[in-house]
Amino acid sequence: MTLLEQWKKEAYDESLGQAQLQKIWGAYFQKEKEIYAQLLKNPDEVVKGTVKELAEKYSVPVLTMTGFLDGINDSLLEKNPIEEMDENTEVNLGFDKELLYKNMVAAEADWLYELEEWKDIFDEEKRKALYKEQKSSTTIVKDKKIYPNDPCPCGSGKKYKKCCGRK
Repeated sequence: MTLLEQWKKEAYDESLGQAQLQKIWGAYFQKEKEIYAQLLKNPDEVVKGTVKELAEKYSVPVLTMTGFLDGINDSLLEKNPIEEMDENTEVNLGFDKELLYKNMVAAEADWLYELEEWKDIFDEEKRKALYKEQKSSTTIVKDKKIYPNDPCPCGSGKKYKKCCGRK
């Protein structure tokens, strides 16, 4: 069983009950926050090592590091082979700062995108712009409904029913 499969089995095991799962995720989110705080202190440094080495570096269990790698993978400049990695797989944490921030917003992880360390990377205006850009990218905008007696959108000046709305 791969590390990712082990992580998912532990983190999403419904047989544990709601209270136990909340405890697991609460502990995970705290460790995740600590790792991100360290990474964001030097955002241009590409941290590399094996899964086991990174787990030791950030003082977390290997499975917690696996969950972290799964979460950050979409924000990395060079993706890690998370589906088949083991403890000795070389991984990197070189991330795209804007993409990471937007992915944190998309995940609604306010404990991450509101970290103090972001203030040294982006000014408040830039953070607001990235937040707004991410939120608007997932907003579905329906086209205005055209009724038969409305002017035709093609610009002919005719009513829609007498122009493009003809069948």
